[in-house]
Amino acid sequence: MLEQVEANVITATSATEALPLLNRFQPDLLLSDAGMPDRDGYALMQQVRSLDSLPQSKKQIPAIALTADADDRNFEKAIAAGFQRHLAKPVEPETLIRAIADSIRQQSH
Repeated sequence: MLEQVEANVITATSATEALPLLNRFQPDLLLSDAGMPDRDGYALMQQVRSLDSLPQSKKQIPAIALTADADDRNFEKAIAAGFQRHLAKPVEPETLIRAIADSIRQQSH
C-alpha cells in the first residue's frame, strides 16, 4: 500500500531484524506492529530510543504503532514506549498515509 504512493519501504519481520536495519539506513519513519513474535513493538521502540549505538537522529525517528486494540491502555503504552501515534488495525489506507505524512512533517519542524 505504501509503495503505491511511491514511498520507499524497508521491511523487517521482527524486532530482531529491524534493529540492524536501523544501523544501515536512515528511515523517515518507523511503523511497527505492537504484537511481533520475539519482542513486541513497544520493546522495540524502547530499545530504539535508548540504544547508545544509534546516532541521536535515529533515536528520535518518528514512530507509529499499529495495534489490534485501540483502547486507552494501549495508547498510553505506545506513547510511553516512545511512539508518537497509535493506530488501530485494520487501518484505512488514507488514515495511515495521512498519519505518516503528518508525523514526518512534524519531525521536520
